[in-house]
Amino acid sequence: MSPSSRINEFVARLRKSRFFTISALLHLIFILLFGGTILFKAALKQSDFDSDPGGAGLVQQSAPQSPPDTPQQVQPQQQYQVATPSTPTQSLTAITTTSTLSNAFELPAAAPELPQSMARTIDPVAAAAPQQSIAGGMTMAQAKAMKAFTGGWGSGSGGSGVGKDRQFKFTAYLAKYAGGDWNSTVRMRDGKTIDFGSLPNLLYIMNKWSRDRIQAKADAVPLDLASDEIFAVKPPFIFMTGRRDFVLTDKEVENLRKYIQLGGCVWGDSTLAGRRSRFDIAFRREMKRVVPDVNKEFEPLPPDHPIYTRTYFTEVRGVPPGVNYYAEPVYALKIFGEVAIIYTANNYGDMWQIGLNERGEVDFRRDEFNNFVALNEELWKRRHNYVRNLEPKAIEQTYKFGINIVVHLLTRWEDKLRTVPTGL
Repeated sequence: MSPSSRINEFVARLRKSRFFTISALLHLIFILLFGGTILFKAALKQSDFDSDPGGAGLVQQSAPQSPPDTPQQVQPQQQYQVATPSTPTQSLTAITTTSTLSNAFELPAAAPELPQSMARTIDPVAAAAPQQSIAGGMTMAQAKAMKAFTGGWGSGSGGSGVGKDRQFKFTAYLAKYAGGDWNSTVRMRDGKTIDFGSLPNLLYIMNKWSRDRIQAKADAVPLDLASDEIFAVKPPFIFMTGRRDFVLTDKEVENLRKYIQLGGCVWGDSTLAGRRSRFDIAFRREMKRVVPDVNKEFEPLPPDHPIYTRTYFTEVRGVPPGVNYYAEPVYALKIFGEVAIIYTANNYGDMWQIGLNERGEVDFRRDEFNNFVALNEELWKRRHNYVRNLEPKAIEQTYKFGINIVVHLLTRWEDKLRTVPTGL
């Protein structure tokens, strides 16, 4: 078939299917007229952090509009607003609140009641109704009670301070406590009276070297810490020594805590010189049960503490070495800024078992039973073996240091209590 015949046949077929031809022409016209127009826009899912037209999103994509001239009423619920990011990236910035509601925590007016096991951490006087406070943070009621308890320690002429013109009169007591060898550096007569040893020798030397301006009863008295006698005799300090581990009873702890709150002091002296001995560990542990604040720790007294700078014997500076040349610092626990527990860990007690006379020489006197009056013969014989530093000069320094400690304990509250009125 020739090409012209094929064309004629195709045209004939188109004429016969005129409806198809018309439809094709219409589609072609529509494509030419509306082919560049978008009839429907796709619905895109909004990002969790994009802002919708109502501003409910967390991050706004456009700069915030200026606030209206008239103030808007703040709703009670919290609303959040963020600053517009400087870059197109969607980064979450700091969130601030425009709420006027306070988000600060407030404590109730009354303190919660503590369990019975923690009651020892509370000072019963300080926990009372608000009272007038004076120096050191003590209340007026505490200061008056303390002045009544400590007022009889300094007497006679001489004014105040620690000078050698002062006069003092007191009785010294040795702590008798449960579970320990409390009388390890003294000799007992009839199980009741202390007639020889560390504390009696210190008191004897104190009387002699002060020319009786410091009048202390020469025979120290055992004091049962579980007895209420402690509040009747009002001792300026209680000397406590030993070499064993011990645990105080609850009554002993209660009495000692009340005693130090009234102005008294516990003076501990280890018979085993140095740190980490049985007595050292026990004394530190048990005294933390005594102080009202269980978070307090023993602290070494600094070089400018009055115990070193305002002294009776001014020639003694610093801590003199004790037995075997131990020179641990003097440690203390304080209340109201003053020493309440003082601890000498250098075993001065054994050094004071070597008595000295008024000239500073070793006292070799004997009594009617041929016993040394002020000398532990066993210690003296072994002063070059297991007990060293028992030489007259070293012993003299420890005696003077002990007297300095005593005078400080007698006078340490005077400045704070001078202006406190007498009576409760």
